[in-house]
Order: sequence, then C-alpha cells, then structure tokens
Amino acid sequence: MGALTIAKLASAGGVGVETVRFYQRKGLIETPARDGGIRRYGSKDVRRLRFIRQAQAAGFTLEQIRELLELDAGDDRARARAMASQRVAALDAKIAELKQARDALKKLASECASGAPGPCPILKSFDV
Repeated sequence: MGALTIAKLASAGGVGVETVRFYQRKGLIETPARDGGIRRYGSKDVRRLRFIRQAQAAGFTLEQIRELLELDAGDDRARARAMASQRVAALDAKIAELKQARDALKKLASECASGAPGPCPILKSFDV
C-alpha cells in the first residue's frame, strides 16, 4: 500500500478525514510533507491509524495510546504489559458494575411484570 491521500488513509483506517487530522494535531500520526500539493501516506500510517482505533476500542485514552506508541519505539514491554494489566483491571471493574446494574434492572422488570397494584417499580426507582 503506497502513496495514499488522506481520504484513502481515513477509509483504510475506518475513520473520517477529520479524525485523521485530529490525530495529527494530537501528535499520534505524523503529517507528511506535501508532494505536488498533496500529502501522501503509506502502509505504516494505516497500521498506526488502525492501532489507535483498536486501542481506543480497548478503552485506552489518547494519552495512554501516545505512551504505548512511544513504548513500541523503545521496546519497553514491561511498561506496555503493566498498562494492559491496568486496563484489564479497569474493564473488570466496569463489567462488575454493569452486571450489578443489569441484575438490579432485571429484578425491577420482574417486579413490574408481577402485576401488583401501584406504580411500576422501574419508574418508581428512577423517581427524582
């Protein structure tokens, strides 16, 4: 994959052009010099863009992604592993929180389905 325009880079990475520009402003993707008035990107840029998107999907912040990219350049596996472990712990905590919310809502839905007189327990629980 060679000499892509920003639009083709964005498409290959599954993002919009403005997202690529945003990442450039944040220093996550390099802004190449213009070649004949057009900036050209290569397969390295596509891989980097896809990495950023996957890291975001895993819940890493842009600052953490920047650090991961820097670690990759320096080959610091211990720090990268520590960051991944911290992210896993945060995801586990979020999953536990979501399971608790799901269980509470299932209980309320069951109570609502019981047909007991009075306001619906779901609506009553969200009463402000």
